[in-house]
Amino acid sequence: MSTISAASQKMDFMTLLVTELQYQNPLEPMDNQQMAAQLAQFSQLELTEGMNSNLATMNETMTKMNKTFEGAMWMAELDYAKSLLGKTVNFATSNGDVLEGQVKKLTFQDGTPVLTVSSNNQSYVIQTSQIQGIQG
Repeated sequence: MSTISAASQKMDFMTLLVTELQYQNPLEPMDNQQMAAQLAQFSQLELTEGMNSNLATMNETMTKMNKTFEGAMWMAELDYAKSLLGKTVNFATSNGDVLEGQVKKLTFQDGTPVLTVSSNNQSYVIQTSQIQGIQG
């Protein structure tokens, strides 16, 4: 339910309540408990809608923060990868061997920085997470 709709419904309810009070039979007045219960329900509805609005705002903020964090992490990984160009590194291969080689090139696969490392006349394309160490 939108805020405008809730406000409109509350105004309609209040108008109806005032009309009922104006035209009620003085010998059979409106039940105060029922009226109080209806007012409490509208108050609860307003509180719930306010909470929903706050939660939506929090969700939007968290999404923006997450995107900012992801961007910062990507930039940090890119900076790290750039700093390895031309350096000799120890790296783990896909079969678990640890080799030593020189970082020759930085490219991207699916938006992730990857390094081309030359070792024993072979080229290996690795992710920065495969780096085990950097030679002085």
